[in-house]
Amino acid sequence: EAPWLHREIATRMAERLVLMKAQPQTVLDWWARIGGGHAALAAAYPKAAVHAVETSAVARRLVAQAPPPWWRRVWQPAATLFSEDAVLQNGAQLVWANMVLHHSADPGALMAQWRRALAVEGFVMLSTLGPATLSMLRDIYRDAGWGEAHAPFVDMHDIGDMLVAAGFSGPVMDQEQITLTWASPEAALVELSGLGVNAHLARHAGWRTPRWRQRLGDALRERATRADGRIALGFEVVYGHAFNPAPRAKAAGQTEVSLDQMRAMVKSTPGA
Repeated sequence: EAPWLHREIATRMAERLVLMKAQPQTVLDWWARIGGGHAALAAAYPKAAVHAVETSAVARRLVAQAPPPWWRRVWQPAATLFSEDAVLQNGAQLVWANMVLHHSADPGALMAQWRRALAVEGFVMLSTLGPATLSMLRDIYRDAGWGEAHAPFVDMHDIGDMLVAAGFSGPVMDQEQITLTWASPEAALVELSGLGVNAHLARHAGWRTPRWRQRLGDALRERATRADGRIALGFEVVYGHAFNPAPRAKAAGQTEVSLDQMRAMVKSTPGA
């Protein structure tokens, strides 16, 4: 099951779908297992075919073995489970990517993959973690000389620029701050470990010891405890969406346009 934070953010991201006029018939739920957006997508688009896309064979097996939720049996058409390299090209009206981007070592390449999966005028809806996330934890690691606590998080303006560079149009970005609290440092560390591993290339090599974990828990207790005694850490959540525009013929002495591109341009022309 996806972490609670991912499911909560999926619900908040789905609230932004009311801004979109399109009613997708085919939705790709990218990394569906960790994203936890199936219930939100079912409520937003009960008649759509929502297909899961997973990056690893292990995740695909877990998704395939999970019993289908009751809402899928009642509302939704049959769905398919895809690997990332087997997604149908230009076949979806929505790529839903909840809490995916910050796990990728090459966000630009992942965005290009999303665009290839989308039909013309289809759109991507994404959420990810911004650079203000876990600033207290980074301070603790830095002051103790423990290396990097996590891979870098990308600013929302840079994400918008990356979407444009990948060929998307009209990116709209916003963000919010969320504070999570726990009864103890141990509970905080358990939930943080469930959100993902430290993918930073300069992370500590090898296993950490129980003594190190105790020192980290003590540092959290000393520096992140609120007046009510709970451990508090902040997260910056970035939301965004962008569209896959119709291809444009490039001005040149000789221009070659494929039949599929010509059909897409004709469909996007008013009155055509």
